[in-house]
Amino acid sequence: MLLGEQEQFLSYNGEVLVFQLSKPKHVEGAADKTMNLCVRRMVFNRETKLFVQKSSGAFSMSASHSKIEMICCSCTTDSRTGIILPCILMKKKKRNNIKYLLLLLHSSNQFEQAFHFKLDYELKEDIRLFAGPSVLWRHANKLFYISSNTCMVQSAPFQLSSLVWTGEIVGEGTVVLGIRTACLPESEDTDELSISDRAIWGSELFGYAIQTQKMLTGTCFMPHAYSRVVSSVYICKNERLKKQLRISLVAITHKNQLIWFQNGLPKSVCELPFEKPCSVKTAVTRSNDLLFIVSFACGNSCVVQRRDSLQVASKWQKVKSVLVDDFIGSGSEQLLLLFKDDSNTEVLSTFKITDLEVVNYASGINYKHDVPAAEGLQENGLLTVQALETRLQAGFTSVRELQQHLELKKKVILESCRALINLVEERTHILPKAKEKMFFCKEGLVSLWDDVENPPHSPSKETSLASKVPDHFTEKLWQRVVGDSLVVGVKLTESFSLSLNGVSLSLVMDQDFPSISPIIKCQSKIIKLNKAFSTLEVSSCQIEPPPKKMKLDLYNKNDLKVEFPKRPSGVQQDGAKTVIAVTSLSPLLAFHRVCCVVLLHAKKQKHGNDGLQESKMITVLCGKILLSLEDISNGRFSVTMLRDNSYCTGAMEDILAILAASVRFSFQIMSSDCTLTPVNSWLLGEMECTPFKECHDNIFCHKAGNMYGTVFSWSLKNPFEGVLTIFCRNLTVLFQCLHSLTRVLPPSCAVKLLRSGRKGVLTEQLALALEKEMLTLKSSFFSKERKAGNSFTWGNEAGKKIDNAPLASLLDTVEGVQQFRKKFQNEREQSVLSMNQTVNGALYQKIALKIAEAQLSSDMIVWRLS
Repeated sequence: MLLGEQEQFLSYNGEVLVFQLSKPKHVEGAADKTMNLCVRRMVFNRETKLFVQKSSGAFSMSASHSKIEMICCSCTTDSRTGIILPCILMKKKKRNNIKYLLLLLHSSNQFEQAFHFKLDYELKEDIRLFAGPSVLWRHANKLFYISSNTCMVQSAPFQLSSLVWTGEIVGEGTVVLGIRTACLPESEDTDELSISDRAIWGSELFGYAIQTQKMLTGTCFMPHAYSRVVSSVYICKNERLKKQLRISLVAITHKNQLIWFQNGLPKSVCELPFEKPCSVKTAVTRSNDLLFIVSFACGNSCVVQRRDSLQVASKWQKVKSVLVDDFIGSGSEQLLLLFKDDSNTEVLSTFKITDLEVVNYASGINYKHDVPAAEGLQENGLLTVQALETRLQAGFTSVRELQQHLELKKKVILESCRALINLVEERTHILPKAKEKMFFCKEGLVSLWDDVENPPHSPSKETSLASKVPDHFTEKLWQRVVGDSLVVGVKLTESFSLSLNGVSLSLVMDQDFPSISPIIKCQSKIIKLNKAFSTLEVSSCQIEPPPKKMKLDLYNKNDLKVEFPKRPSGVQQDGAKTVIAVTSLSPLLAFHRVCCVVLLHAKKQKHGNDGLQESKMITVLCGKILLSLEDISNGRFSVTMLRDNSYCTGAMEDILAILAASVRFSFQIMSSDCTLTPVNSWLLGEMECTPFKECHDNIFCHKAGNMYGTVFSWSLKNPFEGVLTIFCRNLTVLFQCLHSLTRVLPPSCAVKLLRSGRKGVLTEQLALALEKEMLTLKSSFFSKERKAGNSFTWGNEAGKKIDNAPLASLLDTVEGVQQFRKKFQNEREQSVLSMNQTVNGALYQKIALKIAEAQLSSDMIVWRLS
């Protein structure tokens, strides 16, 4: 607001507040010793397209031998409530005594005096109101401020030539941006380029945080070269990223320019249409466009749009005030321009509301032809409400049907889980009660269970799952707690694991909780340990390439051994397989004590008559685990890793639990001119790693902090190339490890993330997979020839007689030539028939499936190698 005007305008929550100073009506016999500060709340009427008065209020002040003026007004935050309220600064001058009052306006139109203060000089330069409420001004090149919390005038310990902005910055509170003469101390925490810039230009832009009394460098706002020409600044956005302040702002200059700065660098500039710009503010339109409104000392205004570049979108002359708010209630901001009109003394008589897009209202225009009649508006409103009610009712019906469907789905899943548990544990499943049966039938569902309550005992049809597998197929069932994960492991016997493929574990709660599903979500992993403990391999659910639709398991070397007995002798074939399930621990602890059934799912392989392998899904009960909050608190299932001389000691189950609960990453490290000796030194030195006593190739990190518990495996292919495998809890730990590693590696080293597994192992698996694909095609072809050949009759009796006759004797006579021609014709027909053989549809489907599985296996390994 311009200093000293007796009429001030302020926008607040879509309203226009008009402040005016006036004398009360003269009463006969009374002295004229009071002055009233009146406020009128004006709102825009969209029907009449005019501003109408909503309410009003007044504040009386004693004016005996005093001159009262309005200095400025603004909307600031009241620190007592955190609510933004309009406030106005008043000046009361009586001879040499100058008193300033700061008033707050409440929603009830009642004025409250926040504080007052006295000065021996008048406020004339750079007066700002900010949160508190507080008042800030510049006098004699010094900065002064007073707040409602202290009610005492304070000064800043520096001098400045101008004040360009006051506002809030993240992490700093209220900040003042000013321009001062460049200060060049001998020891300064900045670069030499910044010092030289300030020395050349002689001035600098700086920031000052009022609450913390901290100085901010001006280079994060704009270069020092612009400090000589900038007259006003508006900060559009400020944030902190990694403790660094990032700021976007616009500045107007004495050269009649508007400049856009991003993180201290100029990005765009625009020439302004008028001279002497004095202030800039912003508005955001309904299309999310950012507008810059620039006001000029001569009473003109313009709007600059920021799209590809800064461009002047519109300009106006003889503007008394420009306000920004949502005056029409559309949900976006508009500009309200109040024009100077000496012929009309009415408040808000000459105005314009626009957003430079679809909103465009102006005074003096008749909108009657554009607005429908009141009856039509009421009728349209009624129809709209009825349509909305219908849509709301339809949506409510859909939600209710969806809830019923989910409830039914939940009941079916729970009953199926109970049937599965009873089937695995060889218990008789009790069918649903009659009431639940009626519910299922009512919903149109067909029962998957027999309707007979007590079916007759039929030993011929009763089969046991346990009879299909060896009696002692598991060596051990164990559980561990690693962080927020529960790890359950089943160690299979060697003879049993050789005949399985696609092995996984399931955890099912043994208790009957009617409101939740008994199946626990978990991730299955397979860990194979060689008897010599020379290698340790971990495999989990593979993320396959996007085009693939089937999931295959080619991680287990024992599986390949079964399918290809003549495998290379260099690959370890002895070993035991451990299947592990990892699940979140915290949901289980909500039950305080829970019992889970451990089920093993696998494909049992056998050789068919046609030479192809056949797989059959089996489910095996491995046992039960008990888990309670008391056991967790006592550390019963915790992992224990201790240092014993130069080794890390711990049970094998502890090692497997750590590996299963971790995320595995493999990196290929290559150096062109240096050996990779620093990697081993880094692991044993900085990372404080020690090898497992049971498995020397894997080392455990004892370094305090986030990296404790990380497992490394370092394998050198040659002195210049190796593979580093990291088992870590999360990506944060991985990045910390890599950051530490890159500091010790030579600059010429290249680190490449491997998708899965080592290159040598994958190459061997690819060769085996291609061999399997070739054998599958060969066996399928011979099977088709054998089955199809039985349906044809090759040759005939006459042909058999002709076969024994000498060829020369047949060609000597006419009859012989005819016989030879007949024989040739029969052989040609048989050749055509052999090329058009047909097979049974079921056989063709089986052959096609086997071939597709073999091709998918080789494609999967090729993708992992790429």
